[in-house]
Amino acid sequence: MRSVELFTGAGGLAIGTSNAGFRHEAVIEWDKNACSTMRHNKASGTYPVSDWPIYEMNVADFDYSTIRGQIDLLGGGPPCQPFSIGGKHRGQNDERNMFPEVFRAIRELKPRAILIENVKGLLRQSFSSYFKYIRLQLEYPEIVRREGESLIDHLSRLRQHQTAGSHHGLHYRIVARLLNAANYGVAQKRERVFIVGFRSDVEQSWSFPEQTHSLDALLWSQWKTGNYWERHNILRKSRPNPSNGLMPRIVHVKSSFIPPALKPWKTIRDAISALPDPASDICSTIPNHRLNPGARTYKGHTGSPLDEPAKTLKAGGHGVPGGENMLVKDDGAVRYFTVRESARLQTFPDNYIFQGSWTESMRQLGNAVPVKLAGIVASEIRRVLSG
Repeated sequence: MRSVELFTGAGGLAIGTSNAGFRHEAVIEWDKNACSTMRHNKASGTYPVSDWPIYEMNVADFDYSTIRGQIDLLGGGPPCQPFSIGGKHRGQNDERNMFPEVFRAIRELKPRAILIENVKGLLRQSFSSYFKYIRLQLEYPEIVRREGESLIDHLSRLRQHQTAGSHHGLHYRIVARLLNAANYGVAQKRERVFIVGFRSDVEQSWSFPEQTHSLDALLWSQWKTGNYWERHNILRKSRPNPSNGLMPRIVHVKSSFIPPALKPWKTIRDAISALPDPASDICSTIPNHRLNPGARTYKGHTGSPLDEPAKTLKAGGHGVPGGENMLVKDDGAVRYFTVRESARLQTFPDNYIFQGSWTESMRQLGNAVPVKLAGIVASEIRRVLSG
């Protein structure tokens, strides 16, 4: 199936959709460092990037008439800074808001399906009207905002069309949900909004895939059966104390006689234990696995415990946020994640190499979609498109 990927970044969503069976006809990204990462992996023959047509340019300047034939999926993550909780919260008034370019791409490509990812902050109350606007404009992409028309007036016109009940022209069924990557086997507590749409002539019903992993199942394997520690060869005397915030949940799980039905959340230890300590000499042979010094804790920045999923890796507007990108070791000391470890937390393949400094590579990773989660959602989309 054929796809086009907008705002690709370092390629997390694009790799996931490729793994689900979509072939990219265009991969568009303006950031030179992210493009450098993709081009390096393309030149190295890394699957699936080796077949990608990469366009280093602003999405606003792309000519979709150059793409011939039916496009099955339009995917992408418009820049999230306008809606990020850690950002300036300017939303639709931010010059980095690129949702209008998503609408243009849909109008011109008329894809059978849409897959959009964005930050949890998009659901904030202060952005509620704009989120409704996004959904309605995705439903009726051909009802274009007129010159001089305010966003409120355009939203009103879209609502009138929706309630009229007669939908001519291009029309999509839109579903949105907040997904936590940890619930799908990613070793990171990363909540993101996923918006999926199907063109009206795709008549199959669709819903988001149900979660497969849970916190209770992790606590059961750690503090009820001990299987987690045995699997990692951690002796009882060496097992760390659980986080204080988890104690009520642990007490509840230990009092139960019925094991959780889902799989355990993946932890940082699960994700990186096969990698050598980055301070060792052997790490010089492992790409992107260099220790970055200077990690320290301070209020609100305490790092991620080794035996839980990581906190959400973040890009940061002024450098990499330390607290979200630090590991708390068994002895309580902290250090920064290496780029390779962060790539594993984002479920990139080990042969996918990031270009640039530690800060630049971590920025690319902080902006990325976990490859595994992208693949799970995209596989369900492909199943529907395949009938």
